[in-house]
Amino acid sequence: QVQLVESGGGLVQAGGALRLSCAASGRTFTSYDMAWFRQAPGKEREFVAAVNWSDRTYYADSAKGRFTISRDKVKNTQYLQMNSLKPDDTAVYYCAAGRTIGFITRMNNYEYWGQGTQVTVSS
Repeated sequence: QVQLVESGGGLVQAGGALRLSCAASGRTFTSYDMAWFRQAPGKEREFVAAVNWSDRTYYADSAKGRFTISRDKVKNTQYLQMNSLKPDDTAVYYCAAGRTIGFITRMNNYEYWGQGTQVTVSS
């Protein structure tokens, strides 16, 4: 059974930092693209960042310069380092894995999803 399990969410003050982790089990994802999406209350789920199978990274404009995505293929884990957090970053963050074939920011191209971890940034 394939599972993606996020951790590292929590409550932080504006300007603070958090590091999210996503541990995968049930199969290896070395040939998969992996990504983070988020969903704020009352809003649609949106792309945050992705790292493709060859370790090229992609970021939403809102994440550029503040967030860093990485992966450890040996541990079958991906990470999202979030710095300079803002209240607008408050959301449930989901990790995802899939073979997106060039459409790496599109949610529908991801086959596997985690349950999400809450990130709350207070002002």
